[in-house]
Amino acid sequence: MMWRMPAESSFDIVSKINHQEVDNAVNQTAKEISTRFDFRGVGASITWSGKTAIEIRANSETRANAVLDVFKEKLVKRSVSLKVLDAGEPRPSGKEYRLNVGLKEGISQDDAKKISKIIRDEGPKGVRPLVQGDELRVTSKKKDELQDVITLLKGKDLDIALQFVNYR
Repeated sequence: MMWRMPAESSFDIVSKINHQEVDNAVNQTAKEISTRFDFRGVGASITWSGKTAIEIRANSETRANAVLDVFKEKLVKRSVSLKVLDAGEPRPSGKEYRLNVGLKEGISQDDAKKISKIIRDEGPKGVRPLVQGDELRVTSKKKDELQDVITLLKGKDLDIALQFVNYR
């Protein structure tokens, strides 16, 4: 009779952006600022500038920030974490103000180290985090311990949006 070792369970921690939802939020924001009375005649616009950046334009700093607020509201309604945004300050450019908003995707090496340290220091003992490129794989013999790690990380106030995928 052969004894089998219990299989390990694992999941991946990633930081990905649902680009379709962000695109929908950009389009909804553009539509809203084109119809709202308080945005009439202020040259307000929101457009993609490349794959991972959005540009907001308006004739004043406060109007540019107001467009950003509308955009954030649309993202929240579409369940996109505001932690993916890397918004600068509105900068004057000719007669208008431009505000560049970057989108943060993937887990940096520094963040991966931070998350690994939290898991090792505060998580269950049988859990092992492993950095794989811009994501982390967490393995354990017990599924309950993996659930504990997810709960632990959800309770932390990290600067990045985390998703827990490939749970098996």
